[in-house]
Amino acid sequence: MQIVENVPNAVENIIANRARLGLIALATDHVVDNELALAFGGIEGTQLYMTRVPMDPIVTTDSLASMEARLGAAASTLLPGVPLSVIGYGCTSASVVIGEDKVAAAIQAEKPDCPVTTPITAGIVALARLGARRIGLLTPYVEEVNAPLRAHFRRHGVEIAIAATFSEPDDNRAGMITPASIRDAALDLFKDKGLDALFISCTSLRAMTVIPELEQSLGIPVTSSNHALAWHMLRLAGIDEPIAGMGRLYEHGL
Repeated sequence: MQIVENVPNAVENIIANRARLGLIALATDHVVDNELALAFGGIEGTQLYMTRVPMDPIVTTDSLASMEARLGAAASTLLPGVPLSVIGYGCTSASVVIGEDKVAAAIQAEKPDCPVTTPITAGIVALARLGARRIGLLTPYVEEVNAPLRAHFRRHGVEIAIAATFSEPDDNRAGMITPASIRDAALDLFKDKGLDALFISCTSLRAMTVIPELEQSLGIPVTSSNHALAWHMLRLAGIDEPIAGMGRLYEHGL
């Protein structure tokens, strides 16, 4: 038998030669990776790498807070030994309950020097970019989770003029709320209300595909947890070209 060792090879980072985009999704999330792929899929040289963090499907402030202790372990499973361009944590409400700084610290303990963002971090940056200070807010959460979210926006200078919720505590069911339900709720509740923008909160809500239609019908910018998170991840990774068909936030570069 002939054994050939040390066969010559070439190593090249082809599929992520512009950006490696890390995502920590919830174990219960049916939606976030699919929606982020809508934004990332058309950008050659970017690749999404995802891991999951354990989470109870019933969304309460206690179940959200419990993820803080698990974030470091989840981050450690994202391409060990390989640098990432950015890491996004895919939970809006937990980022509020735990705290944006604590989320970043837990992830960066395992991935030092890697930029970290969350849907609420991204949402606030996106609303500022859109010049929106008075907004509508649509969520799937129960009031126990909605109240700290509204307070978080207020602390960052964003007025919630109208807030509405599907009142769905089960994250598995939230992920099955149809885009048509989201569109109809937005059109029924937020049209002609003098708003600067609409924010659709929760990475489990499938809102990305209806955002261009909502912007046209409502006449205001619209963004969502996943929509803003994808935009901010690209921005932090240095991807700044306009992306067509993704709504006003993406139209003029990042």
